[in-house]
Amino acid sequence: MRVGIAAGYWGAGPPRNVERILTEAEALGVDSFWTAETYGSDALTPLAWWGAQTSTIKLGTSVCQMSARTPTALAMAALTLDHLSGGRMIIGIGASGPQVVEGWYGQPYPRPLERTREYIEIMRKVWAREDPVTYSGRQYQLPLQGGSGLGKPLKSIVHPLRNDVPVYMGAEGPKNVALAAEIADGWTPLWFSPKSDEFYRKALAEGFAREGARRTEDDFEVANTCWLVENDDVEKAASRLKPTVALYAGGMGAKGANFHNDVFARMGWGDVCAEIQELYLSGRPELAAQAVPTEMVEDVALVGPADKIIEEIETKWKPTCLTTLILGGWPKPENRERILEAVQS
Repeated sequence: MRVGIAAGYWGAGPPRNVERILTEAEALGVDSFWTAETYGSDALTPLAWWGAQTSTIKLGTSVCQMSARTPTALAMAALTLDHLSGGRMIIGIGASGPQVVEGWYGQPYPRPLERTREYIEIMRKVWAREDPVTYSGRQYQLPLQGGSGLGKPLKSIVHPLRNDVPVYMGAEGPKNVALAAEIADGWTPLWFSPKSDEFYRKALAEGFAREGARRTEDDFEVANTCWLVENDDVEKAASRLKPTVALYAGGMGAKGANFHNDVFARMGWGDVCAEIQELYLSGRPELAAQAVPTEMVEDVALVGPADKIIEEIETKWKPTCLTTLILGGWPKPENRERILEAVQS
């Protein structure tokens, strides 16, 4: 298993010490560095800013939201960063949910799987640079249908450094995970739990078995962000993540349309998730966080003393379908090499 490090997205301001952590991570052989976006900080700008100081580590987005950019715009950004980084770019994309897509980006949400398929096909046409790009889909048309009539098929001015930039799909539901296995180069889960490994393996197998599937289990990447908080007191470590778990399980989506809530419910936390959502959506996020059991955090994160974290990496996380464990937290100096070694050995 490879190891990555995540900067994610931020609220009040950029996370501190990213430059130092990146320098240490690259020196220790960390494989990849990842940024994210929701409806604040974007994923591409910090990836370029921080990535400029690196020379070997792969640079990935987990994820860029599709509705934020047209397929050609994201393809341009990816090929640009791929050139600037010397071929280290991984472009992770995701459909997000209707609250963000329609509320923030002002774009329609229906048929996200169809939109994802068309989006990726267009990006690959841009990178292939074989012909001027045309596309006639239900979600996207190039040139635009019903416009001025002056739209012209175009070919990228830039010759891509690689004509096939790796595309990873962010996905949580089984249909979307199967689609990732069929059409993408990798999958980036969110709130993956080792106890759900069999469920996800079945969804991936369905995608690999489809006619024309791009990859097989042997060359498909699964890169999951796993939050890491070290503390000799497990409860204190878990308490730092409970507000985040409550936000996603309770506040990231309306009732009946919160895909993160569904993920935790599949782990067996359905009743707890209902309580968390009720508290969060009624304006009581602090109580929602208090309603998150420590065991629920332990299902999806590495919390506690270093020895416990290492044991869980070796016994719970490494046997799963994951190929890269992206740490959402940088280990303490005295335990850093041991924890990284536990992932990589």
